[in-house]
Amino acid sequence: MVAIPITRSISIDDGELQESTTRSGGPGGQHVNTTDSAVILRFDVGNSPGLPLAVKNRIAVLAGSRLTREGVLVLRSEGSRSQHENRQDVRERLIALIKEATIVPKKRRPTKPTKASQTRRVDGKVKRSGIKAGRGRVTTD
Repeated sequence: MVAIPITRSISIDDGELQESTTRSGGPGGQHVNTTDSAVILRFDVGNSPGLPLAVKNRIAVLAGSRLTREGVLVLRSEGSRSQHENRQDVRERLIALIKEATIVPKKRRPTKPTKASQTRRVDGKVKRSGIKAGRGRVTTD
């Protein structure tokens, strides 16, 4: 089995990927009706021994609807008329998704507004309130 390197410490086994082909839609004339050029790649994220748990959890968030209830990631490529190019494309997209999941997002530190910004906000509200108060009915006393 060939290992597909993702990062220095993470790699996935080629045997973990299940590829199937099907007919793709779109333009192409009679060629589309006769060749199985679309590639569907299935990767069982939950049972992959090469991925740490934190990366698996981030993949689940990033994949969205491409991840089944069983934890299988399904990617489809039918952009090219060539099955070989579609196979390369879908594998590159899988590697890019896993690489993106290895990046740990920075924790957000909530900040408080400064005293000057609070003052500007209140002054703006007072000014706007005065403008609106001046829109009332005009009386001649």
